Amino acid sequence: MASRYAQVYAGWRADPERFWAEAAGAIDWISPPTRIFAPEEGVYGRWFVDGVCNTCFNAVDRHVASGRADQKALVYDSPITGKKKSFTYGELKDEVVALAAVLRAQGVEKGDRVIIYMPMVPEAVFAMLACARLGAVHSVVFGGFAARELATRIDDSRPRVIVSASCGVEPGRVVAYKPLLDGAIEAAAHKPEACVILQRPEQTCELTPGRDVDLAEAVAAAKAAGAGVECVPVAATDPLYVLYTSGTTGQPKGVVRDNGGHMVALKWTMENEFGVRPGEVFWAASDVGWVVGHSYIVYAPLLHGCTTIVFEGKPVGTPDAGTFWRVIAEHGAVALFTAPTAFRAIKGQDPKGEFIGRYDLSRFRTLFLAGERADPETIKWAEARLGVPVIDHWWQTETGYPISHNPVGLGQLPVKYGSPAVPMPGYDVRVLDDAGHEVPAGTLGNVVIKLPLPPGCLPTLWNADERFRSAYLSEFPGYYKTADAGYIDEDNYLFIMARTDDIINVAGHRLSTGAMEEVVAEHPDVAECAVVGMQDGMKGQIPLGFVVLNAGVAREPAEIEKEVIALVRDKIGPVAAFKSVVTVKRLPKTRSGKILRGTMQKMADRETWSMPATIDDPAILDEIGSALHGKGIGG
Repeated sequence: MASRYAQVYAGWRADPERFWAEAAGAIDWISPPTRIFAPEEGVYGRWFVDGVCNTCFNAVDRHVASGRADQKALVYDSPITGKKKSFTYGELKDEVVALAAVLRAQGVEKGDRVIIYMPMVPEAVFAMLACARLGAVHSVVFGGFAARELATRIDDSRPRVIVSASCGVEPGRVVAYKPLLDGAIEAAAHKPEACVILQRPEQTCELTPGRDVDLAEAVAAAKAAGAGVECVPVAATDPLYVLYTSGTTGQPKGVVRDNGGHMVALKWTMENEFGVRPGEVFWAASDVGWVVGHSYIVYAPLLHGCTTIVFEGKPVGTPDAGTFWRVIAEHGAVALFTAPTAFRAIKGQDPKGEFIGRYDLSRFRTLFLAGERADPETIKWAEARLGVPVIDHWWQTETGYPISHNPVGLGQLPVKYGSPAVPMPGYDVRVLDDAGHEVPAGTLGNVVIKLPLPPGCLPTLWNADERFRSAYLSEFPGYYKTADAGYIDEDNYLFIMARTDDIINVAGHRLSTGAMEEVVAEHPDVAECAVVGMQDGMKGQIPLGFVVLNAGVAREPAEIEKEVIALVRDKIGPVAAFKSVVTVKRLPKTRSGKILRGTMQKMADRETWSMPATIDDPAILDEIGSALHGKGIGG
């Protein structure tokens, strides 16, 4: 169908308040907002300032009341433990109400904070919704984070209660959460009043008398007592959650999300951007500890009346590179949202896509990639093997939903490889030079968003307005700094090339590591790659490439490395000074799939580095160090 994007975007630009007022009509309000935007409120203005609402009501109760009580709301699929379970909207409400009663019994009230430190289990979702029901502010901390990292988040958010589990289950290992939780509470200056613990059969734990509550027992008792908890009215501008950005060291940076704008924006994206209808199955293969999990595992699908999938597994190894196709086929998912790194892992294990043909993917319509730059080769591979549109889109923890997208719900636009397409309504995206001047089309610069940010984006950082201003708003007055570098072409397509920290200066030339990675990924034997800037006495910086080869490649790595260097020289030119490539078994990544380029760069430069709190497997850095030493690089 012809795309309505240009018409819709122009309508937003002409009258932003009218646009968002209409979008707000899809939400059930206790008291509908009469003021859509108040420029004098908050740091840069606030949305729906006089609206009163409840997010849990919109995600759960209203669907039960409107006839979806027997529709599946949540499907839990854990290839690691071999368990599967589904919950209808009616059953979801029962679970959320009971857990809300448990939290209320521990003293949790409107405005209190609750930390949720959980693996990918349904109870994590129940806990988030139970907090929303009570008007409490949840802060999900990725399960298995080190005690020190959890302690900093406890001290910053000051939770009344922590909801956790006895353990997490990873391929081949069980991660005991309770010692990490106890260590964090001991280290933190703030002490929670209670901990509600889910005992998992894979490994139970000792509960601390007087503090710890058995979640299953308490929920069962609440159900038996017929405990009822109504949804607590909150202001649209009241916080729904605080999410600490990954990789934080020292004082953590808590991104605040409000209730009203968040609901309006996410509900709008489901049909208009993702092209998914109420009642359909939507799967975001992420973790509730990350923003993708908050937005597109929990809130957006449930606000829209969809079925959402909670997946406790990996794209490869649980048990093979066909896991994603099994889940899509078995549960009837019409769309998958995952990180490009997941597809690079699948492609590396199954280069010919042989697993795909073993499953019925007839209901599957669209693949969405975000979280890291989607290189053209990965997109082309997925398009060819799956035969569905592959949509790259770009956003941040701070925005909570896509800034730039190819909105299939409005009618898909032409795909430009390497671009997450065009700005979405709400986002006036510009590219500035370091002095704050707009640059011509096609020129690399700082990607910024003209203020105000749209509904659903962070209004500030938790208890840190001034830090919010200095981190995001001060460098380019009137704009939000994304800290990404890129350019906008003559068709208004945005190209995100790297974090601004990843733009390297080679003998005075500003070069994008993302552009180099694009070329390296074109080599047929390369499954994954990363390029970082390495210090050089002569040129200032020179690029260093890391490559992971496809499974089954029998050729000598040195031969492939020479071909990769020649490829970059041919496509980008001698100016890139691309002369060093290191073959490694794996790339170090965060749990959300982002490659830890900064740590690799420090290793190559012989700088002091510390173990990233978010790393998926610390052993990979030993492998990287050995590979660098083998090339005479690093220290």
